[in-house]
Amino acid sequence: MGRITSTALRMALLVGCLTPVDWANDLKRPSPARPNPAMLPAEPDYRLGPEDLIEVFVWKEPELTTTIVVRPDGRISLPLTGEMEASGKTAVQLQQEIAQKVGQLISDPRVNVVVKQVNSLKISVLGEVRRPDVYKIGRRVTVLDAIAMAGGFTEFAKRKVIVLRKSSAGEQRIRFNVRHAVEDGGEPLYLVPQDTVYVE
Repeated sequence: MGRITSTALRMALLVGCLTPVDWANDLKRPSPARPNPAMLPAEPDYRLGPEDLIEVFVWKEPELTTTIVVRPDGRISLPLTGEMEASGKTAVQLQQEIAQKVGQLISDPRVNVVVKQVNSLKISVLGEVRRPDVYKIGRRVTVLDAIAMAGGFTEFAKRKVIVLRKSSAGEQRIRFNVRHAVEDGGEPLYLVPQDTVYVE
């Protein structure tokens, strides 16, 4: 069977006939014109969570440079700095805290924290989808990706989609126009951790 095009993928999503295997296989064959979202780095404001893989690099201090996984309790343990809370912080925030602690032992340390792999992302897909559930993901996904993961729309779906997003100002309700995204090639809406996609 030939390669599923991006348009075909989206149309199959709308009618709910695309299987998870078809969807996964298509994602493994990204269009050469666009980068695969799975290969894109974490957003600058991405907040770390359990199981995320990070690299801590201290310039000219190889014994302090390490790759480490954030533990289930949200903490990490580094040489010289000991236990540190990582979950809920951005890479820049953690980098600054590590530099401050290392600075007590080393003059003018140059520290860099890089998110190597995102493993803590979880989203919920609820409502009129075939497999409503909480999904753990290791990459950035769009609203359409999330609906496809949940098996596509049911035959009762009105295809009205709302993304519920928690923020410091409270819960946001973001309406997503599925038809515009599919037919007009609108800009994709990327989800962030703890987003809930609700399909009416």
